[in-house]
Amino acid sequence: MSTIFQALGTDRARRLRAVLTALVVAAVAVGAPFYLAPFQVFQLTMVLLYAVALAGLNLLVGFGGQISLGHGAFFAAGAYTAAVMLDRYDTGHLATLPVAAAGCFLLGLGFGVPALRLRGLYLALVTLSFAVFLPPLLKRLEPLTGGSMGLTVDKLQPPAWSGLAEDQWMYFVVLAVAAAALLLARNLLRSRVGRALLAVRDSESAAEVMGVRLSLHKTLAFAWSAMFAGVSGCVYTWVIGFVSPESFSFVLSITLLAGLVVGGLASLYGPLLGAAFVMYVPNVAQDVSDAAPGVVFGLLIIAVMFVAPTGLAGLAVRVRGAAARRLTRATPVPAQTPASESESGSDTRSPSESAPDATPESTSESQPSDAPADPAPADAEPVGAPPRTEKE
Repeated sequence: MSTIFQALGTDRARRLRAVLTALVVAAVAVGAPFYLAPFQVFQLTMVLLYAVALAGLNLLVGFGGQISLGHGAFFAAGAYTAAVMLDRYDTGHLATLPVAAAGCFLLGLGFGVPALRLRGLYLALVTLSFAVFLPPLLKRLEPLTGGSMGLTVDKLQPPAWSGLAEDQWMYFVVLAVAAAALLLARNLLRSRVGRALLAVRDSESAAEVMGVRLSLHKTLAFAWSAMFAGVSGCVYTWVIGFVSPESFSFVLSITLLAGLVVGGLASLYGPLLGAAFVMYVPNVAQDVSDAAPGVVFGLLIIAVMFVAPTGLAGLAVRVRGAAARRLTRATPVPAQTPASESESGSDTRSPSESAPDATPESTSESQPSDAPADPAPADAEPVGAPPRTEKE
């Protein structure tokens, strides 16, 4: 049994375990919409949608060491880009995705330049102001955005050859977008850009000494983060089919940040767990108290932070480590058979039993040199003296 646990700790076993886990997750994700009700499929679709936005926010906050309370504004920018293209210019749904991604990337790049000189609370206030003034601005641009009434667009319809319902087709489209976005974030963090972000987060002075360009990577962190949020907002328009300024208040930005912290900062699985928290916990809070769901939601966040200070992803790692240690301790030691005991009997003897019989010479040589010699008898002849005669 101990041999099995040692084998599981090798690199090959870890890779095999990762591949098996990925296959099981993929099988569950693909089969879920065929066994769930339409509303539950819609909830899973929203979880994947929010996971894309939180993956971008994780690049900026978790791995970049910066803070943003205006991520909902980038989300709104992507959503309105798709809605305007669909409503005003009658473009295809898929054509809106690269435009929203590129537009939000440039918006984040421009927003990151003035934020270079800010950090901490000052940066948080600037990003929050962006989220606060965007909804009134969207109301003012009524000829383009529809004002307070918003815009209603057609949802993405399934092709005839798929044989899927509308909610199932939308789920698979969002699943593909989320998988591509999470894979991009993973590869980005393992590249030179990701290592530079980690160095800037840990110590800006040390990163600058090592040759990392702080201004470039801080600005790119904002740009990548805004791009992920814009993609998520674009897909939101496909799923909901309606956008309005009230849907993107500053509360959305705070909710996204809270979801990321609950899910786990600087974790590849944190955005998925945080997205599930953002989607399902408000519904639970609504069921607990119809009068004050926000209060229940806040109390649940506090409770989760007390139980898991490093987020749900950190809690899962701690539980897995504790379970592995307990299994290792509980593994029984294999008992020796009589044959193995007879084979190992010669090895278990004491040194005095296994050593050959010592000769007097070896015994005398083994005595310490400073030990006093035995006194010679009185009638002993000195060494080298001539033999005694009878007269003597």
